[in-house]
Amino acid sequence: MSDWQDFSPHVLREYALLADGERGALCGPRGDLVWLCAPGWSDSAVVSALVGGRGSYSVSPAGTCVWGGYYEPGTLIWHHRWVGTDTVVECRDALAYPADPRRVVVLRRIEAVERDVRMRVQLDLRDGFGGRSMRELSCDAHGVWTARTGDLRLRWRGGAHARPDDEARLVLDLELPGGTSHDLILEISPDRLPDPTGADELWAATEHTWRRAVPRLDDTAAPRDARHTYAVLRGLTTAGGGMVAAATLGLPERAEAGRNYDYRYVWLRDQCYAGLAASVAEGHPLLDDAVAFTSARVLEHGDALLPAYRTDGRPPPGETALRLPGYPGGNPVVGNHVNDQFQLDTLGELLQLYAAAARHDRLTPDAERAVDVCVDLITRRWDEPEAGVWELHNDWWSHSRLACVAGLRAIAGHRSPPHAARLSGLADRLLGETTRRCIDHRGAWQRSPGVRGTDAALLLPPVRGALPAADPRTLATLDAVRADLCEDGYVYRFAPDDRPLGEAEGAFLLCGFTMALACWHQGDRVRAFRWFERTRAACGPAGLLAEEYDVRQRQLRGNLPQAFVHALLLETAHRLAGDPG
Repeated sequence: MSDWQDFSPHVLREYALLADGERGALCGPRGDLVWLCAPGWSDSAVVSALVGGRGSYSVSPAGTCVWGGYYEPGTLIWHHRWVGTDTVVECRDALAYPADPRRVVVLRRIEAVERDVRMRVQLDLRDGFGGRSMRELSCDAHGVWTARTGDLRLRWRGGAHARPDDEARLVLDLELPGGTSHDLILEISPDRLPDPTGADELWAATEHTWRRAVPRLDDTAAPRDARHTYAVLRGLTTAGGGMVAAATLGLPERAEAGRNYDYRYVWLRDQCYAGLAASVAEGHPLLDDAVAFTSARVLEHGDALLPAYRTDGRPPPGETALRLPGYPGGNPVVGNHVNDQFQLDTLGELLQLYAAAARHDRLTPDAERAVDVCVDLITRRWDEPEAGVWELHNDWWSHSRLACVAGLRAIAGHRSPPHAARLSGLADRLLGETTRRCIDHRGAWQRSPGVRGTDAALLLPPVRGALPAADPRTLATLDAVRADLCEDGYVYRFAPDDRPLGEAEGAFLLCGFTMALACWHQGDRVRAFRWFERTRAACGPAGLLAEEYDVRQRQLRGNLPQAFVHALLLETAHRLAGDPG
């Protein structure tokens, strides 16, 4: 029997994220945990029903019910809430926090809110993206199950009365008296498991760690969403500082369009966006994490710097396809093709990050050295074709040069006068040459010398300091993006062909927040808030944002949650609370 007969995929807005920094899981409205890699982000999945593999872990009401849910504020502790015809039941879900990089701990607490409830629990872990079923199943005298899948060891507490079925799954029918609760604790590790820790102790530590990890952010334009998005970014960031771009792989940006990617790696650009967002008001730990991880990669790789890395600093593997059905409309792939790309704009974003750290007196000695490496790379390679922010074919992308202009100007403000003059001179040279090659008939930036049309990414460098708000090129580009790339309150990154907006691809939520920042930069607070409110509402009950939004169908598209979208939400919430300049 396929897991999809039990737990077929949901639309993306119905999934909640559980994450502890070292790995993440997606859980659907039937209490169906359908995605989890172990022990780390880019390891193979032990639960892969999301992309058509075997494996799931569900806690579901036995009777008819309707679903809702919510996060405890400032955490990734999720509450399912099911209202039935005769009772109400909740299930509190989390990954234990702080995390052990080598051991996954999934906490699930079922709570009979009012009257007696009946629940059906199913545990079916299969390493290798569903290829390796559980084996060596054993239940001891205390009702604790142990097993193996692949090279992983499993321990499951709370399922003493479970029974193996003919599919090698553990199935538990649970009756809970009203007003009581029942804990389920699942542990997964390649190593020998330590002595068990009690449920109350694990929950208390998780609550305490989240309270310490996420600031209140009351001084932002949207404190509730700002706290939540900070928690999402914190949950995607390892103890070693690397922040993965998303928790998943292979979720399609467009049905059967071939745009399916593995985002379980650290994109340096995305991490810069998160660090910059955290730095707007004060120097939060997300800034320190971004500085530490990126500077280590810059110093280690230098000329061979890649756009993305695994969380342990190794390059990502090349792309290969999994032999699975995939999420409907998609094709599951492992690895990423950016492992052989050069993206010039990343160097500019890195300099902007290091300048923000310097502003808060948080620039480390390693980051000081990384600044020199980035400046040297820009000096030698700014005129080369490269893949750019959207990771396309190599070209002379105007956004990449303007991102470097912003970075050079930002870091120049934290250098001695002679050094600052050299950096400013290089920025002027890049700006002059980009103006010569990439201004269209309207006076707006076009995508490259040979690719006409504007790009919503071009709104961001002026906000970052590449050009003044009143510069004619800034104003003309803002007008061009409004005219060419906006529809129904959403922003598209660029027009890939002559089709109407929305037919080739969805609106880019990153660009919606970029438009809000561009309007704020102009002092147009009303329009800035309109773009901000429209864009941040493109989510489901769990408040998670993907890369794209299908406006016609009101559906999220692409991997979930997309870190750089949440980073721009956080930055916009910060900036809209103050005035530009």
